[in-house]
Amino acid sequence: MMRGKLSKGVLIAIVTAGIILTFTTAGLLSINQVVPSSGSISITTVNVGVFSDSSCTHNLTSINWGIISPGDSVTRTIYVKNTGSTPITLSMNAINWNPSGADGPLTLTWNRESTPLTADQVTTARITLSVSESISGINGFSVDIVITGTG
Repeated sequence: MMRGKLSKGVLIAIVTAGIILTFTTAGLLSINQVVPSSGSISITTVNVGVFSDSSCTHNLTSINWGIISPGDSVTRTIYVKNTGSTPITLSMNAINWNPSGADGPLTLTWNRESTPLTADQVTTARITLSVSESISGINGFSVDIVITGTG
C-alpha cells in the first residue's frame, strides 16, 4: 500500500517537472529579435516609373516588408517602366538609413542592376531586404530606395 502512494507521488513529481521543463524550453526557443519595418521604405524614381502591378497603373511609393526576424529575408516584386523616349540603364541605391547603423545589418538588393530598357519597356524586378542574424539594437528603421534610369 505504501508502495502505491510512493509511485503516485513520484509520478506526480515527474509530470510536474515535465510540464515545467516543456514551458521553459518553449519559452527559450521562441525568443528572437523582430525588426518591424512596415511602411518604412519610400521609393523615389528618376527617369522611370515604378509600379505595383504589371499593367503599370498603380504607382509604388513604399514597400510593406511585414515583420522580419534576424537571419530572414523578404522579396517583393515590382514593375519598372522606362517612361522616356530613349534607352536607359537601371540602377538602385538605398540612402538615408535611419538609424544610420541599420545600413549593414540590413541590406537591400535587387535583380535589375545595369538592366537596359528601351523606351516604354517594362521589366519585372525583385527587391530583397535581408536581416543579419547578428543584428542588435535596431527595433525599427527607415530607408529611401532610389531607382534611376540613366541614358
